[in-house]
Amino acid sequence: MRWTRILARTISELSALGSRRVWRRPGLRILLYHSVGPTVAHDSYGISISVALFERHMATLAGSQWLSVVDIDPKQLSGSNMRVAVSFDDGYKDNLYVAAPILLKHRIPFTVFATTSFVQQNSKEYLSPSELRELSTLPGVTIGSHGATHIRLLDCDDGALWEELHGSRCYLEDVIGAPVTAIAYPHGSVNLRVADMARRAGYTLGVCSRCDINSENRNPLLLCRSEVLAEDSERIFLQKLQGAWDWYRWRRRDPALPQSVATHGFYC
Repeated sequence: MRWTRILARTISELSALGSRRVWRRPGLRILLYHSVGPTVAHDSYGISISVALFERHMATLAGSQWLSVVDIDPKQLSGSNMRVAVSFDDGYKDNLYVAAPILLKHRIPFTVFATTSFVQQNSKEYLSPSELRELSTLPGVTIGSHGATHIRLLDCDDGALWEELHGSRCYLEDVIGAPVTAIAYPHGSVNLRVADMARRAGYTLGVCSRCDINSENRNPLLLCRSEVLAEDSERIFLQKLQGAWDWYRWRRRDPALPQSVATHGFYC
C-alpha cells in the first residue's frame, strides 16, 4: 500500500472517531466499482475487488436499516434519508458473470458504464457486444457510456469531445436497443464545458470520481461518487457509506464551480 493510502486511511479513521453528527448525511451516495474477481491482469491500482468481499459489501447494503438502495436518478437527489446507488466503470466481463448474480440475489439495481472501444475489441477482460446486450436485459440494470476511447475529455477539442460523448452513446444504443442517457467521465476528467457538451449530446446524468454525497442542489451532470477499492474491508466500506471519507473530496477541484471553466484541467 502506498504511503498516501496509509495517510488517507489514518485521516479517515480519525474522522470516523469524530462527531457522528456529520455522518449519514441525507442525499444520494453513488458507489464506484470496477472489476469483481481476478479479471484485471495488471491491477496495480487495486480496482479488482475479491468476490467474497464484494458479496459482503452488498450484504451490508441489503441489510442496512438506515439507507435505501436505489438507481442512479436525478429524482433521488432530494429526500430526507440517505440513498445509495451502485455503479461500475469500464465494462468488465465479470460485471455480467460475477457481480450481476450477487446484485440480483440482493435485489440491488446497478449501472454499468461501458467504454465502447473496449466492447469492440473482443477482449478476455471486457464485455462483448452480445454480453453487454445480455447484461442490459437483466432486472435493475442500466447501461451508460464511459466514453469512446477512455481518453481524458479535458484534452479533447470540440470535435473529438463530441465523438467521445455522442458517438459512444449512439453505439451503445445500437448494441442494447435502448436509450443511453448517463455518462461516467473517464479518469474523472470533466469541467463545465465537458458537462455542457454531454447535455447537448443527449445525456441527462453524469458522474465523476470526486468523493462526496449528492444533494438536491447538485448538478445532475456532475454527480460525485465514492470509489471502493480492493483493499476496502467491511469496516472501511461502512466508513465510506457513512461519510468518514468525504474529506477526500478536497484533493480534487469541484467541476461545478464556475472558476473551473478557466482552469487548464482537473479531474473530479
